[in-house]
Amino acid sequence: MEVILQSTITCPKCGHKKEETMPTDACQYFYECENCKIRLNPLQGDCCVYCSYGTLKCPPMQSGTEC
Repeated sequence: MEVILQSTITCPKCGHKKEETMPTDACQYFYECENCKIRLNPLQGDCCVYCSYGTLKCPPMQSGTEC
């Protein structure tokens, strides 16, 4: 299975969307919305902000491994 590194994060507060490149060597626990400046954290049960707010899960989850 091919791992896709581009994911679009959508801010739950203001709805701003931005395409980002996900890291392959670590989970990203924090993300600041460039529009409203809110700091996003993963939702309970998710390992990172991409799994919570992105269009794709993070690379480890895509490949079937744990973060």
